[in-house]
Amino acid sequence: MLGRVKDALQGKAPLSAKRSSQWRRVRAEHLKSNPTCALCEGKTKLRVHHIKPFHLYPELELEPSNLLTLCECLSYGINCHLLVGHLGNYRNINCDSVADSATWNSKIKDESPDVYVSIESEML
Repeated sequence: MLGRVKDALQGKAPLSAKRSSQWRRVRAEHLKSNPTCALCEGKTKLRVHHIKPFHLYPELELEPSNLLTLCECLSYGINCHLLVGHLGNYRNINCDSVADSATWNSKIKDESPDVYVSIESEML
């Protein structure tokens, strides 16, 4: 319950949003298949992000194609879940989060010296 209150205060999901009884299983399966952050390939503080928010699209809560692994581990100085999943504010919806993650992942892999500084400024 405390986690739901914290999420609501951050704007992640309203308190009225109820998770499916199958959510824990689907989340675990998703993380087993997608064990790294889609943006930075981090392996800690992973979150299963709903591309279309489950409180607005409850029929997509358990749909694998609506899920994306993002982290909150601050790799490269950014919170991938907050930045790419929510464009810097948990109340925002980024329907392009899959493409944005792939774009920035490829930039990080190129290891351009300026990419770490530009990620946050270009996304916001």
